[in-house]
Parts: sequence; structure tokens; C-alpha cells
Amino acid sequence: MSKISTERILLLGDVARCGTMTLAAESLGYSVSAISQQIRKLEQEAGQPLIERHSRGIVLTDAGRAVVEHAEQIRGRLKSLDYSLDDIAGVRAGSLRMGTFPTAGSSLMPLAISRFRVAHPKIALTVNSVRLGSLLRMVNNREVSMTLLWDYPWSVLDNDDMHFLHLMDDPTDLIVSVTHRLAGRDSIRMTELLDELWVVRDDDHPMIDVLRRAANSGGFQPHVAYVANDYQEAQAMVAVGVGIALVPRLALTVLRDDVRVIPVSGTATQRRILLGRMKNSVASPAEVSMTTMLVDAARLLKVNQIPKSR
Repeated sequence: MSKISTERILLLGDVARCGTMTLAAESLGYSVSAISQQIRKLEQEAGQPLIERHSRGIVLTDAGRAVVEHAEQIRGRLKSLDYSLDDIAGVRAGSLRMGTFPTAGSSLMPLAISRFRVAHPKIALTVNSVRLGSLLRMVNNREVSMTLLWDYPWSVLDNDDMHFLHLMDDPTDLIVSVTHRLAGRDSIRMTELLDELWVVRDDDHPMIDVLRRAANSGGFQPHVAYVANDYQEAQAMVAVGVGIALVPRLALTVLRDDVRVIPVSGTATQRRILLGRMKNSVASPAEVSMTTMLVDAARLLKVNQIPKSR
């Protein structure tokens, strides 16, 4: 048996519902001969007669009744599909897979997610928080549909296959212990930090590159006293006087009472926070809504304000 046309199956269902080809033709806006021709093609595809023609109408064969039963099932599934597509278009159903990096995941993302959950409670939202290289791989492989990213002036993200939306700038600040000699300062220059010990992230973390470049611009090489696994650990070591640290401001949304934040003037480096997606993909309604909420969250975060201790 050859492949059976879904359109012809539905047509037979319409003819059976109307009772005659004439009434079906009037209802559907076709000619009787066009409907008759399509039914004959459907019988050829089915490999057996589907209707018996009489002067007062048609009678379905056993095979014809089976086709009509399936026609109604198909019609029901198509109607269900229409409802599902309407729900997806209205962001009442579907899913959204996103990527982020840890500092944005603890600052920017929660603001957007809290609004998204309220507005679209039936959307299945999944967020993966990993480092930059993994995020780029995931969006390129379509494991996520869009992702938060970052770059610095010396490592600008440049991918012809991706679209980047610039959400905000994230400055780099200095954190010191409340007992540190500089704790009362409103700003600091790197040239004043020549003799300081430093708390840093591990060697493959981008902040070590930020520190080295900033220190070099101040005319010195940083003396590392502690290598931290995350920014909360870095804050803790700064708080007890092990050293001082350069930290992106997004990482300071949760700030300890025993550290102080000082803006770095002159050679302060800031990174761009971006939302990236593949150019050849069409944004779903859920993605459009989340993008709007991320833009609003970036504005609400007021990243240009200096975090204050509790």
C-alpha cells in the first residue's frame, strides 16, 4: 500500500459527515468532480474501495469506515495541535533552555527569572550555569537557545554566526577588609597598591588576567597570597586580612559586613554583559519575553552603583 494522503483522509471524513459528495462540495467550495477524483485517488492509495456510490448518496465500506474513524482522530489531533501552538505563541506552554555564568546567575538572572515565573508559570525553564567556553559550545550546539555571556576589551566576542545584545557594563572594584588602611577611601588608583598582597581566583579564571593587566598599568606585578575557588571565599579571605582583591561588581551583590568596596579609577576595567543567540534561529515567544525581562533586570540592577555593606 502506497503512502496515504492525510488531506484525502480528512476529505473522506467530510464527505461521510455531509452524506453526499454534492453537499460536501457545497460545504468545502469544491466541485463534485474534484471531490470524486480525490476519493478515487485515496482508494488507489488504500488499495481497496472505500465507498459505494448510490443515487441518493454514498455508503462507506468497512475500509471506508476505518479511514473515517482515523480521519476524526486526525482532526482531533490537529485541533489539539492548534491549541498547543496558540499556547506556545501566548507563552502559556513550551520550554526555554538558557545558559548563564556564575556571577550573572547570582545577580542578573534571579531578577529576570522571578518575573518570568510569575508571567509564564507553565513554561519549563532550564538554566545551565557554566564557564564561557562551555556556554559558547552549548549555544552553538543548540543545547541552549540563548545564553548570558561576557567579554573584555582585549577578548571581544566576535562570532559571525551569533547575535549579541549588550545588556550592561560590569565594572571591576577593589575589596578590602574593614580594618584595612584604605577602607575609608572613595576611590583608588592601581599605582597605590604596589605593596599589597592579593587574593585571586585560580590561574585559568579571567579575573587573574584582569588583575595582571591592571597591575602592569600601575607599574608592578601582583604578589598573590591566596587562590580562591569562588568570590565568596575571596571575600572571606579579604575580610580576615589575607589580602585585597579585584572583583567584578556583579559578584558583589551579596556583600559581607566586614569588607569594603572601593572603585578603581584611571585604569579600571569593565566587562560587557551580553545575551547571545545563533543568528539563524528564530526567537520563540518565550525567548522574546525573557530577553525583555533581562533588559529590565539589567536596568533595575543599577550596576553602576557601588555595593554597600549591610
